Amino acid sequence: MVLPHTEARPRPGHADREHLVARLARSARHRPRPVADLEAWLDARARANPFEITEVPFAELAGWSFAPHSGDLVHDSGRFFSVEGLHVRTDGGPVDEWWQPIIHQPDRAILGILAREIDGVLHFLLQAKMEPGNINGIQFSPTVQSTPSNYLRTHRGARSRYVEYFLEPERGRVLVDVLQSEQGSWFRGKRNRNILVEVTDDIEPHQDFVWLTLGQIHDLLHRQNLVNMDARTVLSCLPDHAVAADPADSGIAAAVARSSLADDDAAWQPLLQVRNWLTANKAGRTLMAHQVPLRQVRDWHHGDVDIRHRSGRFFRIVGRAVRASNREVTQWRQPLLAPCGTGLVAFVVRRLGGVLHVLAHADLRPGYRDIVELGPTVQCTPNNFTGANRPAYLDLVCSDQVQVHYDVLQSEEGGRFHHAVTRHLVVEVGPEFPATTPPDYTWVTLRQLTAMTAFSYQVNIEARSLLLCLRALA
Repeated sequence: MVLPHTEARPRPGHADREHLVARLARSARHRPRPVADLEAWLDARARANPFEITEVPFAELAGWSFAPHSGDLVHDSGRFFSVEGLHVRTDGGPVDEWWQPIIHQPDRAILGILAREIDGVLHFLLQAKMEPGNINGIQFSPTVQSTPSNYLRTHRGARSRYVEYFLEPERGRVLVDVLQSEQGSWFRGKRNRNILVEVTDDIEPHQDFVWLTLGQIHDLLHRQNLVNMDARTVLSCLPDHAVAADPADSGIAAAVARSSLADDDAAWQPLLQVRNWLTANKAGRTLMAHQVPLRQVRDWHHGDVDIRHRSGRFFRIVGRAVRASNREVTQWRQPLLAPCGTGLVAFVVRRLGGVLHVLAHADLRPGYRDIVELGPTVQCTPNNFTGANRPAYLDLVCSDQVQVHYDVLQSEEGGRFHHAVTRHLVVEVGPEFPATTPPDYTWVTLRQLTAMTAFSYQVNIEARSLLLCLRALA
């Protein structure tokens, strides 16, 4: 079955939306089980579902091979994904030309979460899922995290549990449905269908799935590497659900709530101007990314066990053999992209006119379908940069000149990336920080940022992840 190609579904009417926001706010306040119990449950599922990940050379990567003419790393079926070469030229950034391997996966995967009211409170069905690249093996994941190769059973494995609710979303009420991009430095044109469906039916229980409130999920976001990237991106697309704060409260939780509720009159600029800023950056920047044979990618060494940059920076392509007891297929082999260092994404926030604003960046990446998306203030792997080439504001967010509100390590997607971990930072600057910005930066409220996540290819995955972490502060 082929998914309908829709960028975004119509949003519900005003009264319906207000009712949903109230229900989400109630869920965010409700915590029926402490986070320690949820960690214990996840550990128990890991013990009940043993897995083994081992390094293998490319020659032993069964089902995969280097294509004779291009040297691209491809699967024998022609499905799943491939590792290809990319030649990039651009008019902006510290480097104006480079070559790199990149993952090409044209399939549109389903990242789906089921929602259901339990005892009058909205809950979300998350899965204890193992991915071969997860640094800690099993993490809280969406109800369904599945490519067409999986749910169409190209691998001849079991069908993804509960996938029918997302292949036939009319079985419930759709709360989120939008195509969103993924990591623009590591994927070429990748996009997934982020979908959240509320059901009223009784859902057949399974020991690897658990119903959690938003409050419980927000608590988990304060612990490192527990809520996986795919769950974070889907939940970030929900409407704002902050509750009005006491005007006398100057703390960060109240500031996040006020920013989430602020209308355009209270913002630094109206939402239309934010959209114009992003469109101008999309139209005004030049980036040419051309697919090239992997064997022709310059400055990268092809060895028996990995493909790596001659500098030892950026990332490696490696092979892994996987055994897992609770996956649709219990054993397989695949390549993974392994970053050479911990990433960093940061939002600088400042109060303008008494309202908390985020400093957003027009982020340019070769893998984006539309060249530029709204990204965090800082997004990089610090070890990749030295001297004058360091990204703007990197030194600021790592300094003692800011007030740190959030600092937690979060994992990237473990199905394609090996031990990819990114430090998530939210730091506040005072009134001495300039309100004027360079052309590729602008100030937005959390309400404006949330509004833009409802549309495809506007807000990148790193900014969406940080947005959810910001909500967890409230």
